[in-house]
Amino acid sequence: MSTYPGHNPARRKALSCLAAWTGAAVVWTVAGGVPRALGATGKDAPKAAAKNALTFVQISDTHIGFRKEANPDVVGSLRRAMAHINALPQAPAFVVHTGDVSHLSKPEEFGQARELLKELRVDRVHTIPGEHDTIDEGVTGYLKFFDHDGKGKAWYSFDQNGVHFIGLNNVLNFKAGTLAALGDEQIAWMKSDLASVSRSTPIVVLAHIPLWTIWEPWGWGTADSAQALALLRPYGSVTVLNGHIHQVLQKVEGNVALHTAMSLAYPLPTPGQAGIGEPGPVTVPAGELGKVIGTREINVVRGRHELALIDTPLGA
Repeated sequence: MSTYPGHNPARRKALSCLAAWTGAAVVWTVAGGVPRALGATGKDAPKAAAKNALTFVQISDTHIGFRKEANPDVVGSLRRAMAHINALPQAPAFVVHTGDVSHLSKPEEFGQARELLKELRVDRVHTIPGEHDTIDEGVTGYLKFFDHDGKGKAWYSFDQNGVHFIGLNNVLNFKAGTLAALGDEQIAWMKSDLASVSRSTPIVVLAHIPLWTIWEPWGWGTADSAQALALLRPYGSVTVLNGHIHQVLQKVEGNVALHTAMSLAYPLPTPGQAGIGEPGPVTVPAGELGKVIGTREINVVRGRHELALIDTPLGA
C-alpha cells in the first residue's frame, strides 16, 4: 500500500494524492417508488428488472487523467465498466456519475471524460462534481463541460418515472482534512426545490462526499449535512448515493438510506486506518485491481421499502 506526504502540500498536489476505491458501477431500478439495487454489472450481471421499473446505473470517481502505479489505465477501467453497462439485459434509462470525473480538473481531462461517456448507450449521463473537479477554478471548468440545466450551477434536480432526483455540490471550499459543505445558498435552493414535491414521492440524492461523517480527520463527511437531511426526513423514501471514499459503506436513518460506492480508478485505505494521516491511492498486487472495481444497478419498486445493494468486481 502506498500513501503520499501530506505536510502543507499545494492544493493541486494534495488532490493528486487523494483517491477512492477502484471502479464500481451499480445498477439500480425504481419501480413505483423505492430504489432497489439489482446487483452489479460484470460477468455475474443481474437479471433484468421488472418491466415497470426505472433502472439506472451509478458509477463514481473515474479520475480521468490519473496515471500512477495504483491504476495506470483508468480509461481502460472505465471502458470495461461501460461495456458491462451496455451489455445489461435491460438498458438503463441513464447513468449517474457521483463525482471526481477528472483527476486534476484540467480541460483536456473533462473533454476526454465527456467523449468517453458518450460510449454509453443511454439517453443521458447525470454528473455532479467531486473535489478533483474543482481544483483551480472551483466549478467553472467543470461546468464548461457538464452544465446539465444551463443555469451555471453545479446543483440541479429532475424528475423521471415518478422519482425526484437531486444532484448536489458538496465540495464547496474543499480543503484536505476538513469537512466541506453544501453552503447556505444550496441549502436554501434545496428547501425551495423540495417544497413542491409530494411527501410520498421517492427521492434519490446524488452527492460526492458522504452526507454523514465517516472519518472527520480525513474530511470524509459534509459539515452541514444535518441541515440537508432534516429537509429530506419527512419524505417516505430517500436514497442518497455518494462516492469520494472509494469503498462501499451504508447507513440508514429512518426513511433515509445512504450508500457510498466504489471508484473506477483505485482503492483508498479504510476509514481511520492506523498510521495514515491523509488517504492516498492504494496499490494492489499485479492482477488484483479488477477485484476491487465494479458496477452498481439501481431498481426503484413502488411499495417495496428495502434496498438490496450488491457490488460485484469487474473481474481479476
